[in-house]
Amino acid sequence: MKNEKLTTDEYNALGFIRGGARNDRVNACVGRNAKRLAGLKMIAYTRDGRLEMTEKGQQVLFLRACIEALTSLSQDPAAPVAGDVAQFLIRKSHIAPREEGGYEVTPRGLESLADIQAQEPKK
Repeated sequence: MKNEKLTTDEYNALGFIRGGARNDRVNACVGRNAKRLAGLKMIAYTRDGRLEMTEKGQQVLFLRACIEALTSLSQDPAAPVAGDVAQFLIRKSHIAPREEGGYEVTPRGLESLADIQAQEPKK
């Protein structure tokens, strides 16, 4: 099995491609990472040479957004969260709306966040 842990640079390249990068020569970030991301099947080249985000790439970016939202909400309950991310995390019982506004991270969310942080390499 391939190592699918992505670097920050690779996540940034996925973001550029989602934002409309037409090919791997758009900027250096996409150029450096396009080959590996295509190998991991997160992006694909079309017949005319354009780059497209695959469903797997979209899922990876969404998962990253969920993790970042959980992290920011654990530090500040009033932190902004995208609507689709909040809806998903509420459905999975990771966050709960607060009466004062914002969201509270549930014990299940804290447990998931601890598991995620335990898997990250030490810096």
